[in-house]
Amino acid sequence: MGRKMGIHSHNFVETYRGLVGFGADRKTDENTVIYYLQKFSDDKLMAKMITRITDNELLDIYNLINRILKKYLTDAEYHHLFLKDEH
Repeated sequence: MGRKMGIHSHNFVETYRGLVGFGADRKTDENTVIYYLQKFSDDKLMAKMITRITDNELLDIYNLINRILKKYLTDAEYHHLFLKDEH
């Protein structure tokens, strides 16, 4: 499957100016998770960490993401929003 250039965005982390912390309220928790995920997926950070993450941790991350995607997205949403294809 070919990948298109420039179709992903991480704008939230660039513009969010609110509290980054967990447990204050639902909206702050949601914003914190978005912020953390976008920071975590940064190319330079991942390049540094990926070889240090254990096989079990890689599997845990992969399984968590897939479980959430399957639970909360339809097949069409998965293809459009996650895979960025026109299924």
